[in-house]
Amino acid sequence: MSRSFDQPSSLTAPATAVDWQLGRIVGELREARADWRASHSRNLDQRSRELPSRRAVGQIVEALSGALFPMRLGPNDLRAEGEDFYVGHTLDAALNALLHQVRQELRYSARLQGEEGEREETARALVQDFAMALPALRRLLDKDVLAAYKGDPAARSVDEVLLCYPGILAVIHHRIAHHLYRAGLPLLARIIAEIAHSATGIDIHPGARIGTCFFIDHGTGVVIGETAIIGDRVRIYQAVTLGAKRFPEDESGNLQKGQPRHPIVEDDVVIYAGATILGRVTIGQGSTIGGNVWLTRSVPAGSNVTQANLQNHLDAGAS
Repeated sequence: MSRSFDQPSSLTAPATAVDWQLGRIVGELREARADWRASHSRNLDQRSRELPSRRAVGQIVEALSGALFPMRLGPNDLRAEGEDFYVGHTLDAALNALLHQVRQELRYSARLQGEEGEREETARALVQDFAMALPALRRLLDKDVLAAYKGDPAARSVDEVLLCYPGILAVIHHRIAHHLYRAGLPLLARIIAEIAHSATGIDIHPGARIGTCFFIDHGTGVVIGETAIIGDRVRIYQAVTLGAKRFPEDESGNLQKGQPRHPIVEDDVVIYAGATILGRVTIGQGSTIGGNVWLTRSVPAGSNVTQANLQNHLDAGAS
């Protein structure tokens, strides 16, 4: 059950060589890199690559998913008597690979801040903390899977939900990414989120805070912004956006980062397909937001917002 991470694929030279003018192309690419690095004050000296690898991170998340759900997302030939061995062996390989990626991000972050020195102790502590959080993460994901099963009459089993539903794949990635984001590893977290985005069409920023029993039905086109806060037992459908209404700038005209700018969705809310909710507004507990609604204001608990009653509200205001 050996597993390797980030091994380069082999390339086979063609039988007949073609003159691609590689000397010229390589030279011009070197000049392009040099120009970009000079304009961004990047001096690599003799440094090796210090950025995390998207390919390696994808393999790590796949391995972690197998360790979290071994008899469903693990290898085809796994038997119950070998379950603990597989989980332990897989976690050992995945956590060691994650440690290397964490080192890469910490070095990169330190260099951007003009700092030097190894951060091995910090990297090990961060990965150990992540490893210890995995049992609680598994229990949290069990609630998400059960919510999807109960919330979709087409679902025949929790196993079908875990194996097939893109919303669950996105949530698994998000739960892992969110832990790393809160641990101070935003680049690794964002890579994990974008891997899920590419695979599912569901775009959840790793900074978004999402409660228990979360279900994204169908899922394609869902966007959840960085500062969104979602309560427990929330269900949303495809093409829902929890986005920002505006992007404030500082005195220099640069966008202010990290400001609360996305919606707060309280417990037991349902948001139907195509709804767009923008800005730091609050959707009160138990509310239902209808399909294709465009909403930029808060609504109280128990609201039932549709295009029709929004139009009536606007008409009444105009009169």
